[in-house]
Amino acid sequence: MGEHIKATHDVVVVGAGGAGIRAAIAAHEEGADAAIVTKLHPVRSHTGSAEGGINAALHEGGTWESHASDTMKGADYLGDAPGVEALCREIPREVIQLEHWGLAFARANDGTVAMRPLAGHSAPRTTYAGAETGHQLLHALYQQLLKRGIQVYDEWYVTRLAVSGEERPEDRTCHGIVAIDIQTGEVACFRARRGVILATGGPGQAYDHTTNAVSCTGDGQAMAYRAGVPLEDMEFVQFHPTTLPSTGVLISEGVRGEGGILYNVEGERFMFEHGYANNDGELASRDVVSRAELTEVNEGRGIEDEYVHLDMRHLGEKRIIDRLENILHLAEDFEGVDALEDPMPVVPGQHFAMGGIETNENGETCISGLYAAGECACVSVHGANRLGGNALPELIVFGKRAGQHAAGTDLGEANIRTGRTTAATTRGDTSTATGGGDTDVAVKTIRRAWESERTRVERLLDGDGGERHETVRRELQTAVSDHLNVFRTDAEIAAVLDVLADCRDRYRDVSVSDPSRTFNTDLVCTLETRNLIDVAEAIALGARARTESRGAHWRVDYPERDDENWLKHTMLSWNDGEPDQWYRPVILEGRVGTYHPKVRQY
Repeated sequence: MGEHIKATHDVVVVGAGGAGIRAAIAAHEEGADAAIVTKLHPVRSHTGSAEGGINAALHEGGTWESHASDTMKGADYLGDAPGVEALCREIPREVIQLEHWGLAFARANDGTVAMRPLAGHSAPRTTYAGAETGHQLLHALYQQLLKRGIQVYDEWYVTRLAVSGEERPEDRTCHGIVAIDIQTGEVACFRARRGVILATGGPGQAYDHTTNAVSCTGDGQAMAYRAGVPLEDMEFVQFHPTTLPSTGVLISEGVRGEGGILYNVEGERFMFEHGYANNDGELASRDVVSRAELTEVNEGRGIEDEYVHLDMRHLGEKRIIDRLENILHLAEDFEGVDALEDPMPVVPGQHFAMGGIETNENGETCISGLYAAGECACVSVHGANRLGGNALPELIVFGKRAGQHAAGTDLGEANIRTGRTTAATTRGDTSTATGGGDTDVAVKTIRRAWESERTRVERLLDGDGGERHETVRRELQTAVSDHLNVFRTDAEIAAVLDVLADCRDRYRDVSVSDPSRTFNTDLVCTLETRNLIDVAEAIALGARARTESRGAHWRVDYPERDDENWLKHTMLSWNDGEPDQWYRPVILEGRVGTYHPKVRQY
C-alpha cells in the first residue's frame, strides 16, 4: 500500500469530541473496524466545556413533538423538519443509554432524572449534571471507547481529505485523510474502506471573544468545502448572552434556568421592563437576550458601558452549590467575583455555528464515503438559532447515525435534498463503498493527496522571513468580531470581506519560523489559520447575501424577517477558490405535519 499510509480501517473518524466518539462507538457496534484521528487527546475536546444540559422529552407529559415544535420556533423556521424530528424523537432513548454508561444525571426528589428549563423551551426538558454536563458526557463516552478497544490516534492533525478528482462533487469519493503527527512532524495517510466521518467542531476562533477552545478552527468545514461539499447557512452564528467580559468564558444558561436575573446599570430587570420578552424574560431565546443586552449597553444603560449583571444570589447557597457550583469557580477565577455575594458581569460572546457542512440525517455529504456530524455539520436542526440544550443531543443522535451508516447499516432512506446538489443516497454494498479492496483509484487518490500535502508542509517549514500567521489571524479575528457580531450592516460586512481578501493574499507568503519537526505548534497554527480564512469568508458572504433579519443573523439595515424571499438555505460551493453562492428550499414538512412560520414571541 505504500509507506505513506499509516493505517487502514473501515471507518475513520476525525475528531474525538462527543460526535466523534459516539460515531466511532456506533460504527464499532455495527461490526466495523473504526478508528479516531484527533489533534487533541479525546478528553481535551471542546465537548467537555458544555454546561447547560441535554434536552429530551423523558417525563410524563413531555413529548418529542413539543420538543420539535420549540426547536423549529427557536430556529426561526429555518430548520429542516426531517432532521429536527429525528433529533427530538431519538434523543430520549440516547439519554437513557448515557445513564447506563455512567453519566451521573442530577435527580429530582422522587429519584427520577431532574429537568431544568432552558431558554426558548415551553416546558422543562433539560437533563443535566450540575453545570458540567459536557465534561461528564465526554468522560462517559471515553470510557466506552476504551472498553471497546477502539483505536485512537491522538495528536494527529488532519489537514486534507483524500478525494477523487471527478468534475462534479457528487461523483467524487473520499478514500481517506492526510494528517501530521504532531509529535514527530511525519505526514501520513489513513485509509478508510467504508467512510470518513468529520466531527471537528466549530469555527469559534474566527472571533476574538468566544466561548470556544483554541482548537476550534473550522478544520472539518474548510476541508470539506475545499473538497467540493457545500457549506450551508454559515451566516448564522450564535452569540451566547452570558459570557465573562475578560475571557469569553461561558456562564451556563442553567443559571437563568434556575432563576438567575439580568439587570442593567439602573437596577432594572430589563428583559421585562424594556419589553424585550414580556412573557419569558431571561428565558427568551438566546438571540433575543443577546440583542437586548447589547441594546442596553449601546443606549447607555450598561455597567461601565460594557456589560450587564447576572445575579443568582437569591437562589441561596445550598441550591447554587448543588446545581451550579462550577459557576462560582469560573466567576471567582476569571473575574474575581464571589457570585454568592455579588452579581456577575456578562456580555454576549460567540458561542456556536448553526451552519456547516451540508449533510442529511445520516450524516452523508454529496461526496460518497464522506460524512459529518456535530457542530461542523448542518443537518439542519438549528436553522437560524439553536436552543440551549440542543447541542449535545445533536452530537449524540447524529454522531450515532453517521457511525452506523458509514459502517454499512441501512437506516432507511434519508431526506434527499432538493437543489443544485443533493446529499448522497443510501449506498448499497458497503464493502465497495470507497472502491473496495486495494483498488488503483483509492491508492492513487491517497498518494496524490499525500504528495500535495507534504509539499505544502515543506514549503511552510522552508519559508524564509515570510508573513507570520499570527498577524494574519489577529487581523481576521478583530475584523470578524467588530463587524460580524450580533448586529450587522452591509457596510460592515463589506469591510470584513476586504480584510479577508487582504488576509488571503498575505497568507500566500506565510512561513513558519520554527524549523523543528517535534511538537511544532507554529506549523499547526499556521495551517489552522488558512481554515479560518475560508470559514470566515463563508460567514461573511452568507451574511451579506441574506438581506433580512432571522434568528441570530440581525441586519440593522433589514430589520424584518422576510419569509417570501428568504425562507431558504444559503449554500456556498468552493468552485476552485471562487465561491459560488446558491440556495436550497427549507423543508417544513415533517411526520407531524407542516411547521408553518409564525412570529416568534417570548
